[in-house]
Amino acid sequence: MGDGSSDDVVELLGRVPVFSTLEPADLSHIADVAVPRRFGPGEAVFREGDASDTCYVVREGHARAIRTHGDGRTLTLANFGPGDIFGELAMFEDEKRSATVESIETMSVVGVLGPDMRRLMTEHPEIAKRLVIALGRRLREMNERLSRQSFQTVQSRVAVVLGALVDEEIASGKGAADVLVTATQADLAQLAGSSRESASRFLAVLERAGVISQGRGRLVVHDPDALKQYVF
Repeated sequence: MGDGSSDDVVELLGRVPVFSTLEPADLSHIADVAVPRRFGPGEAVFREGDASDTCYVVREGHARAIRTHGDGRTLTLANFGPGDIFGELAMFEDEKRSATVESIETMSVVGVLGPDMRRLMTEHPEIAKRLVIALGRRLREMNERLSRQSFQTVQSRVAVVLGALVDEEIASGKGAADVLVTATQADLAQLAGSSRESASRFLAVLERAGVISQGRGRLVVHDPDALKQYVF
């Protein structure tokens, strides 16, 4: 790699959960084929619907995954910072991107091309075996999280989702009060796994309590800390 030492890249890859079961020698093999890239603020790494064969690990800076609605509204699905990986399914097969990922600020990443990763897994079968173990653990953790969520009330799930969206806005440079969230009631309901009617009823409760205010296509969270009172 031409940007930074191989040891630095090995250390970075070792922080990635999906690589947690790999040995240092495995990480060195991946570091040898990793390609450094930089993105300016607001620059798209890839766009929803793109055909792509590369996964990325963030080295410095932050990015967000967004999905755009037909009317131009965008919904932030996730944030990525140093040590986070995105587009990891491209390690196993070329894929069409399910969301757009764009940098929030100047960001440096290392990219690993799917064909290079698949060649490594063929040459070093133990890498493939260890990756499968790590992915199995992640799937189990996700299933456990979904199971816990199924026992939460709609109120708690919507509050968690709304709080996460507020945190993402704050992380992108917004103030810590009167935070404008671009999600609609339908977006929040979908993310929380509830009906729109149930989400709407809870948002009305928050509005009466002065925690949020709503308008046409606008949702402002006045007191983000107050959301925690509704999570249990």
